[in-house]
Amino acid sequence: MRKGAQMYLSEVFRGHLAMLAFSALIAGSFALGALTAPHIDPTAFNAVRFILAALIACLLAAGTAGIPAGAFAAPWRYAVLGGLMGAYFVLMFEALKTTSPISASAVFTLTPILSGLFGYILLRQITTRRMALALSMGAFGALWVIFRADLNAFLSFNPGRGEMIFFAGCVAHALYTPMVRLLNRGESPVVFSFGALVAASLLLLATGWRDLVTTDWSGLPPVVWVTIIYTAVFATAATFILVQYASLRLPSAKVMAYTYLTPFWVICWEAALGHELPKSLILGGVIFILLALALLLKDEHSR
Repeated sequence: MRKGAQMYLSEVFRGHLAMLAFSALIAGSFALGALTAPHIDPTAFNAVRFILAALIACLLAAGTAGIPAGAFAAPWRYAVLGGLMGAYFVLMFEALKTTSPISASAVFTLTPILSGLFGYILLRQITTRRMALALSMGAFGALWVIFRADLNAFLSFNPGRGEMIFFAGCVAHALYTPMVRLLNRGESPVVFSFGALVAASLLLLATGWRDLVTTDWSGLPPVVWVTIIYTAVFATAATFILVQYASLRLPSAKVMAYTYLTPFWVICWEAALGHELPKSLILGGVIFILLALALLLKDEHSR
């Protein structure tokens, strides 16, 4: 009995480590994406990165346990997952046409709470009082970092058309996490991710083929190719696998709570790239985020 409990706790701990790595890798895409955005259409960029990520996931699956014949017995599952992630990215870039990245990031902090709601509706995952407190603390800390400890900037936040569009994308992103556990039929995270990535690639090709054809690929600066490779390998293929791995071991609200760490990792990336660091008051928000994650690390069902 004790051995089984230790194995369970070990699996839960690995799920937390997977999401810690996820948050750091996602932050890198924000830092590099800011350097790439002026040079390429976002739809064409994401179509290429998802195709590369699908190829990488295919190689990983073939090189490990292989791809079982029955893994694609119900391909509609991958269409649902790929559609959710594809919708998130399409709506995000559509929203950024009319809203600022800061406002979009503020909307994104609602994702963990939405994920907890969907986790209860679909899987009956209960959000305890401590988890609710942790989610609230994490949201406050993330907003404090996003608005750079400027209360006036926070109070002047006025959701517009772009924010509402991105909110719809965040709903899709939040729904993705519990759907992984609901639709998984024993497939490994690599195989399951490969199916979802293929579906997302097909959807992006269907919606962005004109941008792909009209892009001058030979004239793109090196930073675009660096960002494409990084986002395909680390911010897409790796994070898909990490999220699916964690989603099979942690409640949906806990999985998505790690998105609160993204502003902290963005600061680290900005420092590594030699950009100006935020003022010291922002560290207060980071402390709130770390306290929230500390609350989430304790297992409610360890007894």
